[in-house]
Amino acid sequence: MPDLPSPAPPDPLLLPSYRLPALDQDFILGDSMRGVRFLLEYAKAEEALRAWQVRSTIVAFGSARVREDGPGRQPFWYAQAREFGRIASERGGALRTQKERDNVIATGGGPGLMEAANRGAADAGAPSVGFNISLPHEQGPNPYSTPELTFQFHYFAMRKMHLAMRANALIVFPGGFGTLDELFEILNLRITNKAPPISIVLFDEAYWRSIINFDALVEHGMVTREECAFFCFADHAEEAWLKLSAEGLDAHPKG
Repeated sequence: MPDLPSPAPPDPLLLPSYRLPALDQDFILGDSMRGVRFLLEYAKAEEALRAWQVRSTIVAFGSARVREDGPGRQPFWYAQAREFGRIASERGGALRTQKERDNVIATGGGPGLMEAANRGAADAGAPSVGFNISLPHEQGPNPYSTPELTFQFHYFAMRKMHLAMRANALIVFPGGFGTLDELFEILNLRITNKAPPISIVLFDEAYWRSIINFDALVEHGMVTREECAFFCFADHAEEAWLKLSAEGLDAHPKG
């Protein structure tokens, strides 16, 4: 019986091994390249922020579920977040065009109170940043963050790093688990001296005291009175701005 011809070897030009690594999506998205993807998420946003000369930010956290026409105090919270975004953008240095911009409003980019703060910046004609995260529910870019400064992240850790690294100040509007996570991360960085000191305002004192018993944390020895002094409260946008500006928001981040 005659020998059958051997199958032709595969064309190397058609195999994944021959693809340029940067163009091989299967390779880039594999487990071994997770560190590279972290780097890419850092570098892409960093490059855009530098191009827009964003030197420092005021970070606004708050619930994605709040609506401008929602129930209870939601319309008030939305209006005040929007007003704060406008005030901070007009007075803080975000409108500068001849040198680096300071105190640019930065949010998580989504709807609700994040949208309201970005919207306030847009009312002032100022740029603002939206650090979006890919999620199965709720998250999608709001229409008010500056398009060239509207980013999407896969990794929460890198998103949080970008939210924190340029922050001159933090204002935290009412929110749920996500807002609490972001607030306590910033507080922990502050308490452990892993980040430069920044001013932190919790908006709507009654809300925050109703969901977190700060005094009980002190009484049980979990935190100190001095650590609770790292933040203060405000009930109106103008009051929040005055408390933050008293800390010297014209300067770029300390440290």
